[in-house]
Amino acid sequence: MTLTLTLVRHGQTHFNARSILQGSSNSPLTRTGRAGVRTTARHLAASDFTAAYASPSGRAVTTAVEILHHHPDLRLQVDTDLRELDFGRFERRPERELEAVEPWSRLVPAVLAGHHPGLPDGESGAAFMSRVSGVFERIAAAHPQGEVLVVGHGLALAAYLWTISPGPLAVLPNASVSTVRVTDGVPEVVEAGLDVAGHGGLAARSTLPTAPTLPTTPTTTPTAPVSAPLPA
Repeated sequence: MTLTLTLVRHGQTHFNARSILQGSSNSPLTRTGRAGVRTTARHLAASDFTAAYASPSGRAVTTAVEILHHHPDLRLQVDTDLRELDFGRFERRPERELEAVEPWSRLVPAVLAGHHPGLPDGESGAAFMSRVSGVFERIAAAHPQGEVLVVGHGLALAAYLWTISPGPLAVLPNASVSTVRVTDGVPEVVEAGLDVAGHGGLAARSTLPTAPTLPTTPTTTPTAPVSAPLPA
């Protein structure tokens, strides 16, 4: 049996545009973000989705609802484990403040490896990776075949892709589309970060030179971009 997971990052928000951290916090979509989501929604209009999930964050729900305008028979299921990494005291603060304390290129590998203790009042790497892996395992178990839409966040979605194909973290621009094929329980990254809306580097970081290696060997080694996504 084969399941296709269509992963969509939410549209550009006001915090994205201003380089402000938003993990557990939320910010509404910009005009550019709404236009980008509509473009992605049209791109996915012909998809034969059998289920749809989203993070509870307003930016993710807004994005999912726009996509589901083309799929009116589907009911959106909200799962709290699809939420973004909680940046603790750095939430709603300029990215440069976190960068000055802990560079993104050092933070992300530690989070992915599950070693990061968490920023002050934030979420640990182990807790984050456990829930990200767990939610996709649950979705795959509930839908062994078909095509499932999942709308989430830059780091959370990229972390899931990384668990399948360890290495440099995929760039996921706002409103981008990634595809994972799960055949008899074995996931494979088919495409990562298709920039349907054309946001490109405006919506994704480009400063992650390396990422930790998982102790197990992946079953597939698909090509993936070589940078990290902008958080949330």
